[in-house]
Amino acid sequence: MATAVDNRPMTAEQKKVIFASSLGTVFEWYDFYLYGSLAAIIAKQFFSGLDSGSAFIFALLAFAAGFIVRPFGALVFGRLGDMIGRKYTFLVTIVIMGLSTFIVGLLPNYASIGVAAPVILIALRMLQGLALGGEYGGAAVYVAEHSPQGKRGAYTSWIQTTATLGLFLSLLVILGVRTAMGEAAFADWGWRIPFIVSILLLAVSVYIRLSMNESPAFQKMKAEGKTSKAPLSESFGQWRNLKIVILALIGLTAGQAVVWYSGQFYALFFLTQALKVDGPTANILVAYSLILGTPFFVIFGTLSDKIGRKPIIMAGCLLAVVTYFPVFTALTKAANPDLAAAQAKNKVIVTADPKECSFQFNPTGTVKFTSSCDIAKQVLAGASVSYDNVAAPAGTVATIKIGEAAIPSYNAKGLSADDAKKKDAEFKKLVADDLKAAGYPSKADPAKVDKVMVTIILFYLVVLVTMVYGPIAAMLVELFPTRIRYTSMSLPYHIGNGWFGGLLPTTAFAIVAQTGNMYNGLWYPIIVAGMTLVIGTLFIKETKDVDIYAND
Repeated sequence: MATAVDNRPMTAEQKKVIFASSLGTVFEWYDFYLYGSLAAIIAKQFFSGLDSGSAFIFALLAFAAGFIVRPFGALVFGRLGDMIGRKYTFLVTIVIMGLSTFIVGLLPNYASIGVAAPVILIALRMLQGLALGGEYGGAAVYVAEHSPQGKRGAYTSWIQTTATLGLFLSLLVILGVRTAMGEAAFADWGWRIPFIVSILLLAVSVYIRLSMNESPAFQKMKAEGKTSKAPLSESFGQWRNLKIVILALIGLTAGQAVVWYSGQFYALFFLTQALKVDGPTANILVAYSLILGTPFFVIFGTLSDKIGRKPIIMAGCLLAVVTYFPVFTALTKAANPDLAAAQAKNKVIVTADPKECSFQFNPTGTVKFTSSCDIAKQVLAGASVSYDNVAAPAGTVATIKIGEAAIPSYNAKGLSADDAKKKDAEFKKLVADDLKAAGYPSKADPAKVDKVMVTIILFYLVVLVTMVYGPIAAMLVELFPTRIRYTSMSLPYHIGNGWFGGLLPTTAFAIVAQTGNMYNGLWYPIIVAGMTLVIGTLFIKETKDVDIYAND
């Protein structure tokens, strides 16, 4: 039932609620992203018993573990939040997150305690993921239930800025420490400092949150004796609520998540891996786009109070589906024009017997390919070169055609180690020479990177992120009744963002590795965003005018 819009200005208490909730969530994201930003160093410190390639992959898998367990944190802490209150539950989550991060800073490495080091590290990452699974829902519900009618989108949109701000904070602290002490000392022990100083952030967050009051919606429900005794069974055991949870996942958060991760993470990965822009330049350009784009979280959150949440979120998904391919093509031309020109003028084609070609996803570099097709594709993938596939008759030796030049591959099966090594070096040199002759650059020329255009393109991608993400907290809160709100909204949010979104870089990389086309990884976010666009448009109702104090 709709209620009148409250046009009174924000009170001191409401400002404090938004500030405290946002600040704590920024710190949680800071803790969470520290690990990702330092994955290469952590790989050497905690997975040194493995070869370098496998160590880095295991470090990234430990990072992914934090995403995978987020929905379980949503269940655990969502249940507590609906039973004992919002305030104390997300006070617990920040303590778990902060202490886990602090302990990582003190944890002995592999050289000191052997295999126990990575085991404890992964356990701490899982604790962080569980805590984050409870934190976001608590913060969003807490702010929404303190917000006046007609301003929930504006108030909760501040929570939506926290992931970006937390990422900024982590990069800022790392850069400061790294610069102050030098690369060698930082890689040896200085990397621990950003983790250890998080204890100060924890102390500030706990102090602020202890001074906050319980949300008025929960207080009213508790006073009326209407709190849920079994929020999990109410949320997921009753079809009328489970139906909304499922719709919230596939009709809202799945598409929101892939657009979010495409704009803030995959774009950076694409710049450095596919377009070969140097890391510092790519990071700076992404940072510029985030600075320009972050205010739009609040702009679209506020706009959603006037025109509705659903039109803005669905428009963001639609624009992603329609524009991702041309936008990323334009990004190639702006960031690495030599590569774009070479691809247009001299296409690379692999002609091979399809039965000879196996799955090319080899993140650790430990799989030894022996067929002529696999060897050809592996060399091109290693050089980050896109190619088209053409089927050849059975038994045909694979060839790589670069423009008009054709290079036959070879079969390594049965060759001695020395012969295989020699053959590999000869083949790679032939391919490299022909790629160079065809104009394919080994890396992006810094002088030719159109930094203004790249920043504009990245800014556009971030604006799409703000469209789908700015209004989502308010909409999820409004979809569910107060008695099971924390539990019900947290699960679809964290499955969407933890699984659909968190696994996007890995999934997209696998698609590119298998198909050979550097743009084909975009099919994953396009298909998921398209699914959300269709289902959300047809089955999700607008929520901006609902009474969130209702319990039925």
